[in-house]
Amino acid sequence: MPAFLGAVKDSANQIELYLDFAAKTGQKPDFSGPPVSNLFARVFDLKKLAALPPPKASDVPMLLARASSANEIAKAIMYFGITPPADPIADQEAIKRNIKDFEDQQAAAFNFFIRITAREVQSAFLFMENLTPEQRTAVREKGFEKARVGGEEMIYGALVAMTQGWPREYALNIFPNDRPLILNQIAEVQAANDDEVQKNLTAFADALAAAKQRRAAIAPDATSRSVAWL
Repeated sequence: MPAFLGAVKDSANQIELYLDFAAKTGQKPDFSGPPVSNLFARVFDLKKLAALPPPKASDVPMLLARASSANEIAKAIMYFGITPPADPIADQEAIKRNIKDFEDQQAAAFNFFIRITAREVQSAFLFMENLTPEQRTAVREKGFEKARVGGEEMIYGALVAMTQGWPREYALNIFPNDRPLILNQIAEVQAANDDEVQKNLTAFADALAAAKQRRAAIAPDATSRSVAWL
């Protein structure tokens, strides 16, 4: 795994150099063929992600490293041609243009992030469950909550441009108070005239409802902190 993570990071670095060169020379990046397409596929390799064994508590560092490399490329593509630091307000037209010009890459990135972040949170749950009461420090509790909130924000943003399916286990990561916001956004996106998108969103909305029912059925004195957070 260390060798693979190194290859992923190296591929991400090469893509960033390519994007930087393209921006400086006034070229539009082309991800349709090698070597760039191969580099991109290595960073956002869903097959290798899906081939991983069931999540373990010890997976967290590895998953974070993979997600970090992928996130660097996703941001580099979204902010292509924008002088750093990018301003979401001042540079919104350029960002919109990049999202449209590189919609295939953005869709692949969202697809990857949805799945790897779901695994991250599952591994984080397992990590927290393995801790003794003394080990459940405020810092670790805060870090776990930050990971879950980050996952929610990613879901909310991805809903606007979603083109891929959703893993049902993600519904369990979302705090009850935040589910209405997510469901409202789902309702808005469902208005789009796309049967596949509507099918995927309906499945995810059903998973959210099931998560709510599951939480209601859990006894108030549940011993597992992670279960009580559902």
